[in-house]
Amino acid sequence: MNKKSQKEKNAALIKAEAKRLGFSECGIAKARFLEEEADFLEEWLKNGMHGEMSYMANHFDKRLDPTKLVEGAKSVVMLSYNYFPEKDVASEDTYKVAKYAYGEDYHYVIKRKLKDLVKYIESEIGEVNGRVFVDSAPVMERAWAKQAGLGWVGKHSLLLNRSMGSFFFLAELIIDLELEEDPPIKDYCGTCTRCIDACPTDAIPQKGVVDGSKCISYLTIELKDSIPQEFEGKMQDWIFGCDICQDVCPWNRFSKPHQEESFNAHEKLGDINKKDWEELTEDVFKEVFRKSAVKRTKYEGLMRNINFAKKR
Repeated sequence: MNKKSQKEKNAALIKAEAKRLGFSECGIAKARFLEEEADFLEEWLKNGMHGEMSYMANHFDKRLDPTKLVEGAKSVVMLSYNYFPEKDVASEDTYKVAKYAYGEDYHYVIKRKLKDLVKYIESEIGEVNGRVFVDSAPVMERAWAKQAGLGWVGKHSLLLNRSMGSFFFLAELIIDLELEEDPPIKDYCGTCTRCIDACPTDAIPQKGVVDGSKCISYLTIELKDSIPQEFEGKMQDWIFGCDICQDVCPWNRFSKPHQEESFNAHEKLGDINKKDWEELTEDVFKEVFRKSAVKRTKYEGLMRNINFAKKR
């Protein structure tokens, strides 16, 4: 068997197993320096759009070059995992939590599956040197997902896919195994600006650029200090994350409910009204969000967000 067909065979094996494990799509890119992303990242950081997320300025070279994360890296295997819920619990008459945080923390759910995928590769193809990542290292995953053909980067800076919109997680394997690459696909946003127009805090100053320091997700999760008064009356009841730019995106009409039991919302989450949120006790917080990403804010942080969102 020649070298090219071996690369194709191995790529097909990995994609089939990824599908069996529940991943929505799998694409492969060649591990290389992301030269085209370097200027964008440098400018974004220089303009302070990372806010207090100082870690974004760390490991600049590693963000752009996977071979600095995994010695001898040959391939970046990009995977998507659907989290679109069957029922949207962010109704108009209550405070809202981003859909990705309804169920169990995705970091743990997906990392378990990634480790299973690595075990499969080693049992079927042979020993590989590599690492698995789920938001856990300086990897420009949207850029890599674009390179691997999983979608294009929308004007809201999130990855978009023609068959499933944008409500999916990204994860990756960086490995020293040479695999057949997938070609990137074109941008299908066209002249649409719904995400830009809908953002209540003007956090999308231009196509594909999000000013993190103005984003509701940043304000309610990453920001540890008080939320600046300039955002008073603009939160639209979001208290953990925000889905506004995704909810208005026409491509998300193709979103289909996920099949991952771990991502189902806690039974109490859909029944909490505004009064319940405002009177939330730490015990209820721990019960409802015991396994959720919402734990990141801690109880005090969530109550800060609720009290700020009340202001109109």
